[in-house]
Amino acid sequence: MDSHRRTLAKYALATAIALVGLAAAAIHAPTYADPAEASLPRDPGAEQFVQVQGQRLISILADKSQPTPDKMVAFRAAVDDVADVPEITTFVLGVYARSITPSQMQRFAPLFEDYVQNMFLQHLSDFHADTVTVKSSGARLPGDVLVKTTLTGPNTKPTELSWRVLGSGSSWKVVDVQISGGSLAFLLRSDFVSTIDDQGGSIDALISRLQDEARRHAPTAATH
Repeated sequence: MDSHRRTLAKYALATAIALVGLAAAAIHAPTYADPAEASLPRDPGAEQFVQVQGQRLISILADKSQPTPDKMVAFRAAVDDVADVPEITTFVLGVYARSITPSQMQRFAPLFEDYVQNMFLQHLSDFHADTVTVKSSGARLPGDVLVKTTLTGPNTKPTELSWRVLGSGSSWKVVDVQISGGSLAFLLRSDFVSTIDDQGGSIDALISRLQDEARRHAPTAATH
């Protein structure tokens, strides 16, 4: 991916907003139906999960009483708790998930987890929201639900955000986040696979890229 394409990809990721995370179900469903248009049944359990956990993430970032390092620790823990990061770790590799070696995966997985956490931290912060309100949901399949929410704050425009969750009862995980119909999971996979393709199929090139980005973010991560 050349510098112009990479800039566009990063902008798309920002507007798609992270959570990471993320995309286990996307493997089985490459397109998304609009719950309102398809008249899909609502799932109160999924809606409750998103209301509570989405508000949890936003509230951590909006809390001005906590020192930034403490907020970062709490936010990273919340992302790990709410999002199914291990599933997207495999998904974002696309076809290269079949050829990655155990040694490469040991290096890639923690780098990607940090990447997801930083992405959530940076881009959710950009919304300057303090309230998450569930608007509707649609169960594509039992335990596979798209929950629509609105993010609001005192000095920001309302933002429509959809969370795709898998689970049942009291056990749910976010597997993708969508804004304006765009899927974070697929944007990540497109970006990562392009990086590997551009380097002749070298997974080590992607690992090196994530290592470089981790080093760049390290000095400024606490500013969020």
